[in-house]
Amino acid sequence: MKSLKSLFISGREVLPLVEGGKGVAVSTCKTAGAWAAENAVGTISGVIPDVVDENGEIIPMNIKAKTRRERFEEQIRHSIEGIISQAKVAHDIACGKGRIHINVLWEQGGAQQIITEALAGAKGLINGVTCGAGMPYKLAEIASSFKTFYYPIVSSGRAFKALWARAYKSYADFLGGVVYEDPWKAGGHIGLSNNDNPAVPQNPYDRIVELRRSMSAVGLKNTPIVIAGGVWYLREFQDYIDNPEIGPTAFQFGTRSLLTRESPVAKAWQKALLTLKKGEIALQRFSPTGFMSSAIKNKFLTDLFDRSATAMPYKETPQDEFQNPIQVENHKVYITSSDKERADGYVKAGRTIALKTNDGQIVFVTSKNQKEMQQSRMKCMGCISQCLFSGFCQSAENLSTGKKPDPRYFCIQDALYRAAHGGSVDDSLIFVGDNATRFSSDPLFKDGYLPTVKEFIAKLLAGD
Repeated sequence: MKSLKSLFISGREVLPLVEGGKGVAVSTCKTAGAWAAENAVGTISGVIPDVVDENGEIIPMNIKAKTRRERFEEQIRHSIEGIISQAKVAHDIACGKGRIHINVLWEQGGAQQIITEALAGAKGLINGVTCGAGMPYKLAEIASSFKTFYYPIVSSGRAFKALWARAYKSYADFLGGVVYEDPWKAGGHIGLSNNDNPAVPQNPYDRIVELRRSMSAVGLKNTPIVIAGGVWYLREFQDYIDNPEIGPTAFQFGTRSLLTRESPVAKAWQKALLTLKKGEIALQRFSPTGFMSSAIKNKFLTDLFDRSATAMPYKETPQDEFQNPIQVENHKVYITSSDKERADGYVKAGRTIALKTNDGQIVFVTSKNQKEMQQSRMKCMGCISQCLFSGFCQSAENLSTGKKPDPRYFCIQDALYRAAHGGSVDDSLIFVGDNATRFSSDPLFKDGYLPTVKEFIAKLLAGD
């Protein structure tokens, strides 16, 4: 195993090891502080983070506002307060070592305000901002105004070129690095483009070399690339270390670092991760952001797959082969004979309610599904800038996309918050990368053992 050399990250020489930012509320001040205390880079999730009081106790999120606009504004205030309070705790734990970053979803509702006010309120405590799930053009300007380094997450050299040409070239001084996230291996929201085949993974080495060439062409030969998505044992990435084709590199650990003693992952979630098998992780497009994501295929996701499979086209009036009436949302629409047979089967199986989608189809849900969707939409706080599930749109005057909410999606804030706060493993959304099935065979976690962050990083440095 090649030895890792310290790297200049966010203004300091540190180990080139980065904690992956896992939201909602999974990468916390305790994990980030522990990583930084080992002279590595700790990351606080800025996506609906928990607020931590002066005694280190979590203050549960409790959105009290009645209107959608007020809930949206309250969500933003909560996120800002959460980041600031956690940055203070992480800074204390780090004892002046390492670096503290925050990870923000660019498509989070109010992201620009959250980043701006969090950096202002935690001045000197946050060294870098990592940002993905979208094209964060404005990130460079915001971070640079606070003399804070920024780290866009990309999955191709093409995406970096677009960011550089439109915005980053004017704020190059604080571009701390570029995170390359393997879209076939990463957990959570991933960056597969329309040109990428989800079923045919590409060699990350070739894509990283392409990214370095794009960066070198604009004078960023020595700016670090942070390799993320699918990094488990460093010995498997020896060819990437001290490689002139790739240049300075750091390594980000998201999925594997879920199971440390400092991590807030609930016991039921720990057990699920330690026993995952091939076929129990799924790439899917049910996230209301519109991005593909990777998560455990539990009861929650299976229901969404089954729901989506019921989709069938319809017409508002009888025409051509669409002659069979069916009740949908208090009026009749018309489907084909073969689909009528399918519809009868879904109703018999308990999917008794047909709902319209936004692309001229209907899907069948249970009464429980419908009730849960109605309740979640009533509580919508605008956690993402434009939501396919609730129809929220932060840029519209009335905060609405103007489109009917789509029943094939789900409230991502609800699902992730449940997972992070002890909810049922079956009924929550649990983001993991493709490598999560390796927990069961990893000697570090033998017999359910959970290492401290200190032990975890020591193993990484040994290549294990």
